[in-house]
Amino acid sequence: MFNISEATKGDIPAIIEIAEKTWWPTYSEFISADQIRYMLDTIYAPEILRKQMVNGIQTFLLLKDENGPQAFASFGLRSEEPHVYKVHKLYVHPQTQGKSYGKMLIQEIKNQLLKKNIHILDLNVNRFNPARRFYEKTGFVILREEDIPIGPYWMNDFVMRMTF
Repeated sequence: MFNISEATKGDIPAIIEIAEKTWWPTYSEFISADQIRYMLDTIYAPEILRKQMVNGIQTFLLLKDENGPQAFASFGLRSEEPHVYKVHKLYVHPQTQGKSYGKMLIQEIKNQLLKKNIHILDLNVNRFNPARRFYEKTGFVILREEDIPIGPYWMNDFVMRMTF
């Protein structure tokens, strides 16, 4: 049993907790601990998440099962392409990976976008992240590589796209 709902400011601690528990095992094989800490502190600072929610920059979804919050996603309009939306964040607690929660969140994003007559969804994934295979199975294809500066570090990503 699970439920997906739009996250609120009150859900920010749960989002941060899922991010913390997911990032370390996911990224520590190919990103330094200093970079992981910097990115978590930058991307998941409560005031940043609050601003993204309040200003409508990103819509956050929270998936809960009988044990509480287990996964979240956020998505928003890709500013340089007004007919394209982007998944900015998608993380599933390591203990519940494999239960299709990520797939369910992507499906919910697609459902919401179809109501707006939007049929293109992008995301970035680190080039070394095994989640790339999950995204490919879900219907995303690689468009290009992209290197994005974040403070003193770089995010070395694939840009992936799904058309539906």
